[in-house]
Amino acid sequence: MPYKRISVSPMAGALGAELGNVDLALQHDPEQLDEVRDALHEFGVIVLRDQDITSDQYLAFARHFGDILPYPLVQGLPDHPDIVPVLKKEDERVNFGGIWHSDTTYLERPPMGSMLLAKELPPQGGDTIWSNMMMAYETLSDGMKGTLDGLIAINSSKKGSAAATRADRRKDAAKNDSGLATTAEHPVIRTHPATGKKSLYVNFGHTTHFKGMTEAESTPILEYLFKHQIRPEFTCQLRWEIGTLAFWDNRITQHLPINDYHGYRRLLHRITLAGEKPS
Repeated sequence: MPYKRISVSPMAGALGAELGNVDLALQHDPEQLDEVRDALHEFGVIVLRDQDITSDQYLAFARHFGDILPYPLVQGLPDHPDIVPVLKKEDERVNFGGIWHSDTTYLERPPMGSMLLAKELPPQGGDTIWSNMMMAYETLSDGMKGTLDGLIAINSSKKGSAAATRADRRKDAAKNDSGLATTAEHPVIRTHPATGKKSLYVNFGHTTHFKGMTEAESTPILEYLFKHQIRPEFTCQLRWEIGTLAFWDNRITQHLPINDYHGYRRLLHRITLAGEKPS
């Protein structure tokens, strides 16, 4: 689509775009923000470089796109609790969220999107990869689409692969989640509420099995889907710089932060935006 208030440079053939002519330290232009939203729907992942902004400015930008959803398991910043530090320390070996996943699909209403703002980075490494779940769905065979149509996926916050990546931050910044519902049921094929397009909505980090099936029965299909979802031609990769802000649509993408910078500190500030019940 044509853009008049922003510039748009695609990052890859599958998804992702870097946006220009957007300075979040300035007063927001409503028409410009509408184009940012359009770009998010078109590309799934959008990237804004060189954003020298305060936490209040960061939150103000996020609120143009929806309500803030507090992250359920880890505390936010003391003075801005809706901003969660995504941190790996120099002496740690496991990075936060370091597996392919879609954010917090164990919630009844998972987030519509998430934002990360780079604050501290290693001298090299620490890139993030996203994958396009609409493309993952579209490239399935008609037979597999028919098999998955109507299936419900069970998603859990306690699946070992994801829980392990939160262990370090749970040690020093755990949030009381005693009342948190840690399991949710969502359709395997999800329809985007704004575009009407279908996407594949299971993920390695949280999906355990299909409703009405055992884990043993579900595993062969899920293992196939988990591999299919991350085919290289579905992906884009971001090399972070200080001040880079990435914003992705959690309903149609998955992501993987690459853990290739042991011995160095990496800190990004995350804001999560509330979403609707998947359908």
